[in-house]
Amino acid sequence: MHFTETILTSGSGSLTFHDIQTGVPLTSFKGSNASIHCTTHLESTSSQGGLLLSAQQDKGVLNVWNYQKDQIALKIVLPEKLTCLSMDSRGQFCAGGTAQGRIYLWETASGILFNTWDAHYRAVTVLRFTGDGNALISGSDDSGVSVWSVASLIDVEEQNTLPIPLSTLSDHTLPITDIVCGLGLYPNCRLLTSSIDCSVKLWDLSAPPTSALLTTFQFPSPISSLAFDAAERFFFAGSQPTKDGSSGVVYRMDLFTKKSLGIANGNSGEVLNAIGGMGSLDIIRMGLEDEEGKRRISISEPVTALVISLTGSLLLVGTSIGLIHVYDIPSSQRLRTISSHKGTPITYLKTLPKPLDLIGHVSLSLIPPSSSSADGIKDIVPTKPILPFQRIKDSKAREAHEISVLLPSKDVWSIVEEDEQYYAGSEEMLQDYAFFVGSGSPMNGTATEVADTRKVGETRVKELEQEVEYLRKQLGKAKGINDAMWEGVVRDVVNRRQQGDGKESEIDVAV
Repeated sequence: MHFTETILTSGSGSLTFHDIQTGVPLTSFKGSNASIHCTTHLESTSSQGGLLLSAQQDKGVLNVWNYQKDQIALKIVLPEKLTCLSMDSRGQFCAGGTAQGRIYLWETASGILFNTWDAHYRAVTVLRFTGDGNALISGSDDSGVSVWSVASLIDVEEQNTLPIPLSTLSDHTLPITDIVCGLGLYPNCRLLTSSIDCSVKLWDLSAPPTSALLTTFQFPSPISSLAFDAAERFFFAGSQPTKDGSSGVVYRMDLFTKKSLGIANGNSGEVLNAIGGMGSLDIIRMGLEDEEGKRRISISEPVTALVISLTGSLLLVGTSIGLIHVYDIPSSQRLRTISSHKGTPITYLKTLPKPLDLIGHVSLSLIPPSSSSADGIKDIVPTKPILPFQRIKDSKAREAHEISVLLPSKDVWSIVEEDEQYYAGSEEMLQDYAFFVGSGSPMNGTATEVADTRKVGETRVKELEQEVEYLRKQLGKAKGINDAMWEGVVRDVVNRRQQGDGKESEIDVAV
């Protein structure tokens, strides 16, 4: 199956997959009425189907879909309405924040409520897991950002104590609007946070909290959403709606600058230098205009969501009126506009590979010919198990709970029609063997080198076969010697017992 990138959006009461190249809707999942940061998803893998989770903004209900059906698979009644939602990359834990500053942490497979605690003084606005799922990061209306250890939150011995954050990032002055985690395992990763105070701050989570702040980027208007380049070379910041009704703006901030090395010996070159890194005193200001015009993209409506494509070449901008603009990053030119959610704000915007088990777009090459498409795909990619979430903590249920684990019921190759294309011929096997045991790849050499390498491989195979035959003969001789020794020992023991019985009989007769 060829790689195809899709866009997952939320708006107008539904979650919709679009083709990123054409903007054509692929599938819609109706029943979503979530606000910003209240939707999350789990990508499908070769052994497990993905999930869509959406917390409804008007009631304490969490709707769950799997990619194989467009109908709601599960409705979960929550302890209270959630203001934000997040799930780790493996789908093991789900976290939700409330307007009272409380955070809930559930295990998805069992529904067990592992922890609930008062994390902030005001409403929790955004939750994010780090890439490895070891830390949970929360942002709030109280302008604070806290980093929590997931291992501590699920520790049984710490259930009766108030969780203490690993670090508190408190340099913002107004409510937090977005958080983006960079690549790397915690704590070796960087963090971007945005706020209504018109600033975006870059943090180093491996540093102590007092020196974690690297740089502050100041913008002309409040920032509502962020998009971080995968290589962390730059980021985009989208402006939030203002009271005067001004249009939205997307700012590009490069984290590296080019410096010319001059001309030496007839050669010239450039070097990249990182900007910022001086802490709280380091403030980089973004003006309304720039000399090249490429660091600022004007949008006719307020920006609500941003995301960069998996290839790193496209920027997708979600707006408050339901339009999704697709821009080419190098040229900052608008390529197309997707209007399937026109009329309602875009509250969720992500890019991901097209799920293998997406309804209506199943890969028929992975389905046994003897079964229907629906049954076949369910056998190959079973759905992720998820149970209703607990509303209160239950220590007894936690100690006795069982977790559903997906085990592969079939070998993937056993359901694919056997064909010569899945098996390497003798020529290819010899070339692969020569590549691993030789000094270089035969594919990159001449025909003579390939032939010589093949001969060496054949000779070596014959030598190994002769050695195996010799060892088999030696093993047969060893077994024969062992059998003869065993028979001799047994015969000797039997003769001794018979001689002993005869002597006892002679003594009885004499008596």
